[in-house]
Amino acid sequence: IQNSNAFENKILFKIDNEIITTIDIYEEIKFLKIFNPEISNLDEIELFEISKNSIIKDKIKKIEILKFTEKLSIDEKYLNMMIEKTYLKIGFNNINEFKKHLKNNDVDIKMVERKLTLDAYWNQIIYEKYKNKIKIDREKIINELKNKKNKFYNISEIMFIVEENENVDQKYSLIKNSINENGFENTALIYSVSESSKNGGDLGWINGSAISSQIETKLYSVKKGEITEAITIPGGFLILKVKDIKEEDVKIDINKELEKIIRIKTNEQLNQYSTLYINKIK
Repeated sequence: IQNSNAFENKILFKIDNEIITTIDIYEEIKFLKIFNPEISNLDEIELFEISKNSIIKDKIKKIEILKFTEKLSIDEKYLNMMIEKTYLKIGFNNINEFKKHLKNNDVDIKMVERKLTLDAYWNQIIYEKYKNKIKIDREKIINELKNKKNKFYNISEIMFIVEENENVDQKYSLIKNSINENGFENTALIYSVSESSKNGGDLGWINGSAISSQIETKLYSVKKGEITEAITIPGGFLILKVKDIKEEDVKIDINKELEKIIRIKTNEQLNQYSTLYINKIK
């Protein structure tokens, strides 16, 4: 797809009163390329599916959010903080560099703002709905921090679900083949139902103490550059790619590290609840 004016704009899908058109698909592909340039290597059918699934997820969120509020708007200062966090994560130093990059790729900053606003509302709904179900063992984390070297993993994830007519082993094999052909990041965009799929599944550097013992056990047997087998988690299955590993035998601020790990574990659990909830609505 080269130009939005080169084809007729048609309604492709309808979710309640929300419609998805060919222009929406085109604009979504451009948006996704801003954060995952490698998807340009995929064919048009795969790009269409990725874009469609991304828009459907956003439409479902919007429909649900509007049950709780009449208008989607957030404080400008908070929105600017989220925009800054977004462009720093993908390697830009300031807002002007980011806006220039968006303009060069024919993406409106308003689209970025709308998506960040949607995510902010959605995250708040998930937090309020599931905050009392979050379980974190502070004492266990403290003991682990005191008694072991700091091991850090730079990882990416693919969280997938198995439909009624699918088999776990077959789905895992399908995803592995896609990883070999298209790369892990593009496969995350195609198959992952996690919020991290927008960033190619990237989770960045994570302290081993912030990872559940079940998952860290799987990571122990995986070398740099390899992927794990499918790990059963609430709401689906998880495949992790270990991009790098490092150990630090240094003195740390236990309280500071504890709070950081609690944030990571909290977000991890909330993301799982988010996936469960959006699939239930869907």
